[in-house]
Formats: sequence, structure tokens, C-alpha cells
Amino acid sequence: MQPDFWSERWSRNQIGFHQGEINSLLRAHWSRLHVPKGAKVFVPLCGKSRDIMWLRARGHHVVGVELIRIALHDFFAENALTPTVTAQPPFERWEADGVTLWCGDFFDLIAVDLDDVGAVYDRASLIALPPDMRQRYVEHMHSILPPRAETLLVTLSYPEGEMKGPPFSVTDAEVQSLYGDSFIVQRLVAHDALAENEHLLARGLTQLTEQAYRLQPRRAP
Repeated sequence: MQPDFWSERWSRNQIGFHQGEINSLLRAHWSRLHVPKGAKVFVPLCGKSRDIMWLRARGHHVVGVELIRIALHDFFAENALTPTVTAQPPFERWEADGVTLWCGDFFDLIAVDLDDVGAVYDRASLIALPPDMRQRYVEHMHSILPPRAETLLVTLSYPEGEMKGPPFSVTDAEVQSLYGDSFIVQRLVAHDALAENEHLLARGLTQLTEQAYRLQPRRAP
């Protein structure tokens, strides 16, 4: 997706992808990852996710990246935080109370930006990308993550042709194909999520499955 697409969605407040509640699969399955106490957690394409503060409340310093400045402004305002904003080209760095959010393009991140990250939480990143970008996303993520960092990945899948993304449908087979070479892929749960997503039901979906995966790096010593 092009930056103008997301900028228009945020400027028009067309953000049905934003969850008003903490993600239930994050609550249920975060503890199944081996995340060191107090470790930094990376949240790609984070928007203004409330999940950030849930992770922060559990002692993690949260590092996120988000392309759209409005989303970062809204996150700090809605959580009554006053960020320090500094220019660190090609990013702006927004930071307050154990949360550091980079305003810029995920693909501009380099390994040194995440060198002390202990885990990744991806609920809205992979499913926000069209098929032709997902392989590039996974390869770049693998190249910038520390060797031991595990990932909790949350995806959605629905019948082909019922809806034009985003969010895009990502099947279990695609997750295995995208991540299998670099990660040990463990599907933790798959459940019917249509009733929880009325905005997607209104877009014509008849089925919606939300899945959570634990991804363990194969390169970890």
C-alpha cells in the first residue's frame, strides 16, 4: 500500500482496523513466548494500538514504527502522555514513559534500531500488506531482528473474493510458507472472529478466522 492511501484513511478517520479493546489473543497467548522480563518489544505498523499500553503495563519498553504522524499524535494524546519528539532522519522519534515510536517507513529500519529488542508483536502489520509486499516484509523483519527475538503473530483469513483488503486474508499455508525457512512456526489458536468485527461483517464477509502464531527464530544459538 502507498503512503497516500494510509494518510487518507487516517485523515478521514477511516480506521476500522483500530481495535478499541486489547486484543484477546495477545492477552491469552503472550505468556507462551519466551520473552525476558523487562525486554523491549517491537510493534510494527503500530498505529495507535491500545495493545502497546498493555505490553507496557507488563514491564516491557515498547518500540513501534508507524508511517502516519496523526496516529502517533493520537496515541500519546489518548493515553495522556506528553512525548519528546526528536528528528533522527529518516525518522522522527516520539518517546514517553517507556514507549518509543518511530514515525517513518518500516523498510527504512536497520538492525541497530532494534538491536536490544527481545520480542515482536505483530497484529496489524502483515495483514495490512498486499500479497506482493508480504515476502519483502518478512525478509526485512528477519534481517533486522536480534537472533533470539520471538514473535507473536496474529492474522486474519476469510474466503477469497469476499472482500478487498486491507485487512488482507493470510492463510495458515501462507504463514508457513513465508516464515518456515527462518522460523519454527507454531499455530497457537484459530477461532471464529466474525462476530467481533462488525465493520468487516458489514463489508460482506461470511467467515472470518483469527489465528495466533508463535514464531521462534531458527538461527538462535
